[in-house]
Amino acid sequence: MATKPNPEYSEGSIRVLKGLEPVKQRPGMYTRTDNPLHIIQEVLDNAADEALAGHGKRIAVILHADGSVSVEDDGRGIPHGLHPEEKVPVIEIVYTRLHAGGKFDKSSGGAYSFSGGLHGVGVSVTNALAKKLVVTSFREGKAASIGFAGGDVVEKLSTRALQAGERKQGTTVRVWPDAKYFESAALPMGELTHLLRSKAVLMPGVTVTLTVEKGKDAKASDTQTWLYKGGLRDYLMQTLTSDPVIPLFEGEGYAEDNDSFAEGEGAAWAVAFTEDGAPVRESYVNLIPTSAGGTHDSGLRDGLFNAVKSFIDLHSLLPKGVKLLPEDVFARASYVLSAKVLDPQFQGQIKERLNSRDAVRLVSSFVRPALELWLNQHVEYGKKLAELAIRAAQTRQRAGQKVEKKKGSGVAVLPGKLTDCESKDLAHNELFLVEGDSAGGSAKMGRDKESQAILPLRGKVLNTWEVERDRLFANTEIHDISVAIGVDPHGPNDEPDLSGLRYGKICILSDADVDGSHIQVLLLTLFFRHFPKLIETGHVYVARPPLFRVDMPARGKKPAAKAYALDEGELTAILDKAAKEGVAKERCQISRFKGLGEMNAEQLWETTLNPDTRRLLQVQLGGYDTRQTEDEITKLMGKGEAAARRELMELHGDAVEIDV
Repeated sequence: MATKPNPEYSEGSIRVLKGLEPVKQRPGMYTRTDNPLHIIQEVLDNAADEALAGHGKRIAVILHADGSVSVEDDGRGIPHGLHPEEKVPVIEIVYTRLHAGGKFDKSSGGAYSFSGGLHGVGVSVTNALAKKLVVTSFREGKAASIGFAGGDVVEKLSTRALQAGERKQGTTVRVWPDAKYFESAALPMGELTHLLRSKAVLMPGVTVTLTVEKGKDAKASDTQTWLYKGGLRDYLMQTLTSDPVIPLFEGEGYAEDNDSFAEGEGAAWAVAFTEDGAPVRESYVNLIPTSAGGTHDSGLRDGLFNAVKSFIDLHSLLPKGVKLLPEDVFARASYVLSAKVLDPQFQGQIKERLNSRDAVRLVSSFVRPALELWLNQHVEYGKKLAELAIRAAQTRQRAGQKVEKKKGSGVAVLPGKLTDCESKDLAHNELFLVEGDSAGGSAKMGRDKESQAILPLRGKVLNTWEVERDRLFANTEIHDISVAIGVDPHGPNDEPDLSGLRYGKICILSDADVDGSHIQVLLLTLFFRHFPKLIETGHVYVARPPLFRVDMPARGKKPAAKAYALDEGELTAILDKAAKEGVAKERCQISRFKGLGEMNAEQLWETTLNPDTRRLLQVQLGGYDTRQTEDEITKLMGKGEAAARRELMELHGDAVEIDV
């Protein structure tokens, strides 16, 4: 008997969001919504990109008395002629279309070789979340103006000849942010002034001004001006709260044609080491502040550590029994880092963290040799820095030993197949539960022996959802997991002794296919049912190895490269990006990993084990309460739940992708 279709869900139920509607519906996906600073920063970044490209020497920000904000530059001015394909003024497209802009073209003839803009949604988001926005472009002897309200054109493009005394080129954008999209309509002045000051630091010779109008008539105003000629060094010295132990280490390095990076990619840095005071750590990519750091910071950290360790080894300075870790060198480091990356990949639209994997190697390749040379030219300073790092290592190891003494003497014998790490530091130790002996072999060879342990598991772990706790240790795999972790099985209301915990991160590492997902579910069931406190305290993680590898030939300035994709969706995105860069899909060599065992040690390290480039998901309950999660897992894992599972599959079966 046919079921009656639901009249509430039909073809007319599907709504297609057009233009800037997605931004208005979900502003938090595109920008910060605590205040309007980020949508102003998008305009400021465009002005800074003009200066970065060598076409501007002045940026002015004006906070008007009526609550609006103006950003002026003396760059080339936004083109205002008709787009050759869209037949719409370019200046209108830039402010009304998502994913449109001049920064996608990275070719030698492109408008921007290096820029902070990447997604092409920047100023269009500013426009969408503004009550009013007016743009004036001074270009080719004309001034062109266009006005918007809520992202829509309300004053069509008008052009006029420039008057005597008017500036010849540049762009002025005046924005009235719409308060309904933000928790507070007020701009945080501390953040704004810091942002403008940093732009001046990173662009020596460019004048940046901030004018705040006073009173309703706007006749009175306060103006601050920043113009740095000493760059990063002067800025860091002015910002430090205590004196450096050794003179500032500063330098820069940029790739040339014969390097493995695009011409012009590289970094400039200034680093200071202090014994006390809060460290100053600021990093930028193409002038965009990356408040959460990223792979360029990791490259600086890697370069500093390896250079200092090399100096210590060369001069035999390390006391017996002391092991130096990167954080020992980095603990008292303050720095300002400015990286230039041709095609930066950021985490999130607000670009707070750089994710480009090559940036680790890029920055490290310039920092390490420069610091090694400097330390060996200034041996006394090198010894002072070595002493600082060794002291930090000794303090860290003493702290670890204090914890160790609290443990009971009756320690269980560790499983023989566990390949343990050398460090005893809980904060940095990681255990990888690896599917199969072959993958375990690659993981053992590719891991960081200092802090990463490997426990290979044979086959699929027992479904423990309905297993009594007393019977758990009858299963060898579960016994080995518990002993290796150092924590006994427990219930959600128990207070287990976590002092024996041996690893800060317990990572489930299985193949990126259906069988691997099944093993993930079985292990997550084990931890949720019998080790819930490890999930509550944030110790359980799932590693995400890639399913595909794509080898791309050289294109333009960019050398041949490889990329990894977690699934079909990411693979399509990589191929689409390659196509935009002029590389046809047929020229890309696509390899599919049948399992982790197919990866060699180097590939497994690069994609899955390296903290700087891997993708690791922390296991959390999210918005679910424990009872709701238990009900869901019971449906999936309970032996007598066949009917409930069938109902679940009938309801959600269409959403599942089958990997045959």
